[in-house]
Amino acid sequence: MTTESVPNVATIAARVEGARKTYGVGGATVTALDDVTVGFDAGAFTAIMGPSGSGKSTLMHCMAGLDTLTSGRAFIGDTDLASLTDTARTILRRDRLGFVFQAFNLIAPLTAEENITLPADLAGRQVDQEWLATVVSTLHVEDRLDHTPAQLSGGQQQRVAIARALAGRPEVVFADEPTGALDSRASAELLTFLRSAVDELGQTVVMVTHDPIAAAYADRVIFLVDGAIVEDVQDPTHDGVLETMKRLGR
Repeated sequence: MTTESVPNVATIAARVEGARKTYGVGGATVTALDDVTVGFDAGAFTAIMGPSGSGKSTLMHCMAGLDTLTSGRAFIGDTDLASLTDTARTILRRDRLGFVFQAFNLIAPLTAEENITLPADLAGRQVDQEWLATVVSTLHVEDRLDHTPAQLSGGQQQRVAIARALAGRPEVVFADEPTGALDSRASAELLTFLRSAVDELGQTVVMVTHDPIAAAYADRVIFLVDGAIVEDVQDPTHDGVLETMKRLGR
């Protein structure tokens, strides 16, 4: 099934319309996104897959206001990112979005707990201590909260990064390969928590992944090739994702 449809705006957390992103000029121009229109349902778990260079990370970065489109529009809720100043875009990312990156991006001098609560501290918001306790317990970092990143393993650092993304109950969590540094058991625990955060708490998760096991936790998988959406699969299964990857020439 191949679709590029935008659901009712009132039901979606993020969307792009006619999104195009190019790098370089003249004969060196590379098209990372090629007229992509897609919406991401609020309260749903969506995976974005595709081969290296397909545009999946570019799509995420432009939706999240980390990069700007060459043409087209990107929205968080009803907010057009192009209408915001750089400062307003920074505040939107801090107050309304959560991020998990492959490189963790933890602040070295801060403890794990200080890293987790940093977005709320910067915004001058009180941390929901009950929710924070649930997050750190589920991710098994409750006994590492006074440790700095240098005192944590790679897997523990990734869990802290996940906790930071979820601690403020953001409108959308953007996750780039969140299980990349975790073993299979820790990955399953993390994905189960993201799944429950969507199902039980109504959070919205958009995840870039290359792993069909991780993608099978999602409600929907979007496949990109050469900057365009070529498949949009609802209720994915591990075997179904593998078959689609095979058919697309992965």
